[in-house]
Parts: sequence; C-alpha cells; structure tokens
Amino acid sequence: MTERAMQEPTLLLLTALADAPRHGYALIQEVDAISGGRVKLRTGTLYGALDRLLQQGLIEVAAEEIVDGRARRTYALTGSGRDVLAAEAERLRTVAAEAQRRLGGAVRPRGATA
Repeated sequence: MTERAMQEPTLLLLTALADAPRHGYALIQEVDAISGGRVKLRTGTLYGALDRLLQQGLIEVAAEEIVDGRARRTYALTGSGRDVLAAEAERLRTVAAEAQRRLGGAVRPRGATA
C-alpha cells in the first residue's frame, strides 16, 4: 500500500498530542517548540488541521470548557492516531538511517563544505 508521506504540520500536531491532551493555544506553542521555531501555526491553519484530523479519527475532543466566556476544546490522540504517528515515526527513522548509511555515517556540521 502506498500512501503519501505525512505533511509536517500534521506530524507536529500528532506529536504534540502524543504525551498529553492539549487545547489550541498549547498546540501552537508545542509545535513551535518541537520544530525549534521553524513552524509557526496560524490559528486558521491549526483549526483547519484539527477539523481534518477529527474527521479522520486520528484525534478526538477530550474536554470542552468555557474559559473567559469562550469555549475551549482540549484534543487528544485516538488509538488510531497513535498508530499512524508510530508508523510515520518508523518511516522517518528508516529513511534517516538509509541516508546515514549512504553518507557513510559521516555527518558534516551545517555550513561545512566538502
């Protein structure tokens, strides 16, 4: 079965939910931290992705509460989401290992030339 590789924002969102349920703002912060500041999710992008992941059954709403007069949803990985994330992590590990093998195990520091 051939499936497309997971898009990075999706991978980061699922990773952010792997250890604990989180609400939207916390997810934005976690994605920023996990990516080392490279990926900054905007609110519209975040909630579009969360809606898609909910429809796919990879995440679920773990809790809803009212905070400062606004609804706050907390999201969690489903069992299926955990399986998909584990499979993607293994795929990436395999590709990275092959890249290392082909490089002869030598990794040059960034900016170094041959």
